[in-house]
Amino acid sequence: MCSSCRQVHPKTVSLNQKKEHSANFLPSAAPPSKSKSTAPIPYTSSSSGQFSPFIALDCRGLEFTEFHFAGKWKAEGEESGAVFELDWDELRKEQGGEERWDDYDEDGGVAVAVSELNSKIERA
Repeated sequence: MCSSCRQVHPKTVSLNQKKEHSANFLPSAAPPSKSKSTAPIPYTSSSSGQFSPFIALDCRGLEFTEFHFAGKWKAEGEESGAVFELDWDELRKEQGGEERWDDYDEDGGVAVAVSELNSKIERA
């Protein structure tokens, strides 16, 4: 949503952390037409079972109203550093809409999982 005119973007907006630019998202609203920008700032946390931040966004001239877990993600084993790739869209199709991912970290010798996906937007 544009912070100036409160116009909500009609489509879901995605961020791409693979492409490095000075801005990952530059929409323009109907008058007043000012540039908006956001840049993901990764956040790591070892809190399990608690609602904890995993990304911080530096938003100027816009604010996010919702967050959707979609597309391809990477998870890293906390102790082993093993990298796991998951695609939330594919997982939902395979699991009938369930939002859960399970695997086994052979290097770390532990079961790994991501479940109970929820999001909330908070201002710093």
